[in-house]
Amino acid sequence: MRNTSSPANEFGTQYYATQLGIYDEMYASENKALPYWERFMSALDSMGSEKLEARRKEAQRLLRENGVTYNVYGDSQNLTRPWRLDPVPLLISSEEWTAIEAGLQQRAVLLNLILKDIYGEQNLLKKGLLPAELIFGHEGFLRPCVGALQNQQQHLTLYSANLARGPKGRMWVLDDRAQAPSGSGYALENRTVMTRVLPDIFRETQVRRLSGFFKAFRKGLADIAMHNKEDPRIVILTPGPLNETYFEHAYLAAYLGFTLVQGGDLTVRDGRVWLKSLSGLQAVDVILRRVDDSFCDPLELRSISQLGIAGLLEVVRRGNVAIANPLGSSILENPALLAFLPRLARYFLNEELKLPSVATWWCGQRRERDFVLQNIDSLVIKPINRSQDNHAVFGGLLSSKEKEQLCRQILAKPHNFVGQEHVSFSTLPAFIDHHIEPRNAVLRTFVVANGDDYTVMSGGLTRVARRKDNFVVSNQAGGISKDTWVLAAKPDKPVSIWTEPKRNQLIEAVIEPLTSRAADNLFWVGRHLERVKTSTRLLRTVLRKHRETLEFKDEIDNECLQVLLRTLTQVSGTYPGFIKCDAQLLKTPQQELLSLAKDGQRKGTLSANIQAFVQAAFSIRDLWSQDTWRSVDNIQRRWQQRVMNNNEMNIEQLQNHLDDLITGIVAFTGLTSESMTRESAWLMLDSGRRLERALTLIALLRSTLASRHADALQSQVLEAVLVSTDSLTIYQRRYRSYIQLPLVLELLLLDESHPRSLAYQLAQLSTHISALPRTKSTRQLSAEERLILQAYTDLRLCNVLELTQVNEEDGIYVHLERLLSNMTDLLWRLADVIADAYFSHSQTSQLMLLNTPEDEL
Repeated sequence: MRNTSSPANEFGTQYYATQLGIYDEMYASENKALPYWERFMSALDSMGSEKLEARRKEAQRLLRENGVTYNVYGDSQNLTRPWRLDPVPLLISSEEWTAIEAGLQQRAVLLNLILKDIYGEQNLLKKGLLPAELIFGHEGFLRPCVGALQNQQQHLTLYSANLARGPKGRMWVLDDRAQAPSGSGYALENRTVMTRVLPDIFRETQVRRLSGFFKAFRKGLADIAMHNKEDPRIVILTPGPLNETYFEHAYLAAYLGFTLVQGGDLTVRDGRVWLKSLSGLQAVDVILRRVDDSFCDPLELRSISQLGIAGLLEVVRRGNVAIANPLGSSILENPALLAFLPRLARYFLNEELKLPSVATWWCGQRRERDFVLQNIDSLVIKPINRSQDNHAVFGGLLSSKEKEQLCRQILAKPHNFVGQEHVSFSTLPAFIDHHIEPRNAVLRTFVVANGDDYTVMSGGLTRVARRKDNFVVSNQAGGISKDTWVLAAKPDKPVSIWTEPKRNQLIEAVIEPLTSRAADNLFWVGRHLERVKTSTRLLRTVLRKHRETLEFKDEIDNECLQVLLRTLTQVSGTYPGFIKCDAQLLKTPQQELLSLAKDGQRKGTLSANIQAFVQAAFSIRDLWSQDTWRSVDNIQRRWQQRVMNNNEMNIEQLQNHLDDLITGIVAFTGLTSESMTRESAWLMLDSGRRLERALTLIALLRSTLASRHADALQSQVLEAVLVSTDSLTIYQRRYRSYIQLPLVLELLLLDESHPRSLAYQLAQLSTHISALPRTKSTRQLSAEERLILQAYTDLRLCNVLELTQVNEEDGIYVHLERLLSNMTDLLWRLADVIADAYFSHSQTSQLMLLNTPEDEL
């Protein structure tokens, strides 16, 4: 063990404490660091711990603002957690990587042949090279998929392996991932961030690039298409935003230019898979699935699934859609297969395995079962069927009673268990609490089919344990990710994943279809945003009036405040609130006002609406630009830190936080207005905004102006309405007079040049609805066109002077109330008609999304 007394600002190898008996990635021998590690650590040493900590924080900021997250199952308090990245990467020499790369390519070829045989002629079973119980007893074997593989060169399109280095320095394969391997998107994002936080070191180290892998990835998916091989429609099938690695699904869809879909976005008709979009059905050629295979077709596989597409397997049999990886490929994740791979490599390839697997004993064989039972203290026991409830256990950590129970389970169903050697993973340097310390690590590598061969990512996703001497590195257990730098002899040339056109050649633009689910979420992003904005402006007006009431003790101020408090409840829908409440609540409204701002569990509050806005935006993460998503993150993060999680906040502080929230909303609105093309996505987003702004404006006017007030009170209420709608300045510039009800109504109801008027919202809605794609009839208007035309016409035909005629008996402006009431009914009907016409996708159970056992990181 080397010196452990590390000065705070020194990372030199002489201060790095390795662990006895464990191989460390930095050292070639007991006392000699590898040259490239020596150079890297010297660069860190010159930087010092404070600067490196600043770079680490910068990396976390970039990851957070880019929305890089993973979801934790069973954590109801904080489902989405930020991705964690250690600024010290894993370094691998070019020579060593060549050997690893060859071993991964060989392994991918071998597993591809095994998959083809299991779902084809099954010669391995007939010749006794694989026991029947090993295959048929595994949940990954899907009997309906036998004979469904298409006649193509490579069936296994994407493959991943977890590697660890043993005590003697040799790389071992811990397990294979062929179901829906995750992590490549996180590896790419890690690399993007590292090039920003350590640019000089990255450039000087000459690291191989990752873009070549993703170019091969796009080509590999296009190659398996059965139709439209020149320009196939490729979609990424995701379980949805509650899935553990949803960020990666959205990230890859945006990066590779594919459409992100859920099961409800697809349908089977006439032997083909179709994408349900606003512009009609679009044929799908390739599905990159991130849904476990047994969930993909409720008709023939798992009938309770709400994540798949009924009839998908039959379309596969007919050769009309390709799926990566094929349905049934999870059989390759059976850990018992590891024990048979050396024999199968000799059978298929006449070669020895270049990358050995961790020593594995399948208990379905008598001799191996007895060995496992006799050596249970020194082995890792795994069930062959992986799930959330079935995990590997370390025999040496079990009590006597737990060992006896485990032995009984093995004896009862021996074919369901394997024993594996407890490998002591190698360690590598990690930046922990301002010090460089050794941590156990696992490297996840990625391989993709490319023609008749396989391409390996020059790097991967490295994960280390958070605590010392811990071998659990998964993110679910608190592990930390690292970038993986494969060193090159000379600098890598940049590679674009896109096909380069001929010089000066024009290419036809592609308009990506908008799924009904995405349209629904865009519509509600707009609606939730307007709810937040309206409530924020109104609450800010209420707080100002409350401060004036306390300061001046004026009765008219107090009456105006009571009107505004009731209006706040009616506009936000947070009943009972200030409606029919006792006089004391109106006199001391502070706690209720704080609740309207902070309580995320109460429907209609600012916090609840912000959460709904962020959730809807996250569900369509692939549609936002990086800057736009950063503005979403800023809105959520700042509100949580300053308001929701601030138990000492008072009314006076809330005012400043509301101003900041308005600034964040304006930033998001400006970014979407300036960066989104005026296609279906923009039309849906802005339609939601216009509809909700119209409804909240009507609610505001009905609550404040539909009833007559005394002159002095009327003047204050009118001013408060203009302030809440950000219209006071324009009123003063336009009319240059005392605030009067007819003029306020003219401005807020009928002025089409004013972006906050009702007429402006209806005019914009009419334009958007006319531009939405649909099957049009040349003879009659659609239901939504008729409704918006009726609302717009009723508004334009009204007379402002008639609207201000009051019923002397009850003091109600009858015509105004009737107009606003009818307008509300028409707009709610319009919302329902739009939903029926454009959002007819299936609703997926959140419980189902959470329980999908996708590949764990």
